Amino acid sequence: MKNSILELIKKSANDEKAFKALEKIYHLYDQLQYSSNIKQMAEDIYLWLHTNFDIDNVTFALFDIERNNRENIFIEGEEFYLDDSLSFFFIVNTHTNLNAIVSFSATSKEHFNEIDSQYNIIEAALFQISPILQNGIIKKNFIETLSLDSVTKVYNRHYLIENLNKQMALSKKDYKTIYFLMVGVDHFKAVIDEFDHDIADQVLVELAKIIHTNISEFDMVARLSGDEFLISMLSSNSEDEILKISQNIIESFAKVEVPVTEDGQVLKKTVCVGIDIFETHNPDDSIDKTIKNADIALYEAKNRGRSQLFNYKELKVEDTIELF
Repeated sequence: MKNSILELIKKSANDEKAFKALEKIYHLYDQLQYSSNIKQMAEDIYLWLHTNFDIDNVTFALFDIERNNRENIFIEGEEFYLDDSLSFFFIVNTHTNLNAIVSFSATSKEHFNEIDSQYNIIEAALFQISPILQNGIIKKNFIETLSLDSVTKVYNRHYLIENLNKQMALSKKDYKTIYFLMVGVDHFKAVIDEFDHDIADQVLVELAKIIHTNISEFDMVARLSGDEFLISMLSSNSEDEILKISQNIIESFAKVEVPVTEDGQVLKKTVCVGIDIFETHNPDDSIDKTIKNADIALYEAKNRGRSQLFNYKELKVEDTIELF
């Protein structure tokens, strides 16, 4: 790979074709300097491949060596596999647990031969931009470590509140009320006691999927300690709609089956939901206070049984809340 770029540099003094190839490579290099994140870098690589080599089918993925897990960052064009007869791939080693795989596929045998004849240019380009990609991947990993729950890949509490405040400040929409939903798994400790932490983690992953399925892209989810998830609802201020979404989460999760043994045994769990409203124009209200109230509402829901929904505003003085 290093030899490819050196060979082009040597030839460029007397070979216009080699000089133009170098120009293409450094155009991509310069473009990636302005990319703000790894997804934008992937999009820029696709545009470069498409513009210079008529490549339409591109996938940029991250592979976690420790977890044996692949995350697709960018996909364009038709689906293909790395072992297809028309495909190419390049691995960017970051010297961490995350490596990047840039893969692309030709549209015909003739197109494959054409790309193959110029693959030294593509290889040299990807080698040249590898340090930029490495920095982008490491930055992404660092941000996710600070902001995302390692098990479910949803936000942590601090990051959700920080982003919520930014969104409220920057958005032109006047948020008068924001609903907060606290979702908790019924008798979650029993899962750990009866099975193990891996099964418990899988329960949480499945719950995160159900939550995301039922909310808008404008809503935000965070995992708090243990089995509790916090949802800030920015897509709607209709109480009827919020209650419907909450009920859908309860009903959808009750149908989820988590495999626990190799012979096909599954675990089914339920959740409860607590709700409170943040009145943005009320000086006596605050996000922290609303989250605490939603948590109290969740415990009241759990005290009433499985698959329950409780709104904090319905709490009466005589209600007994068993927090421990």
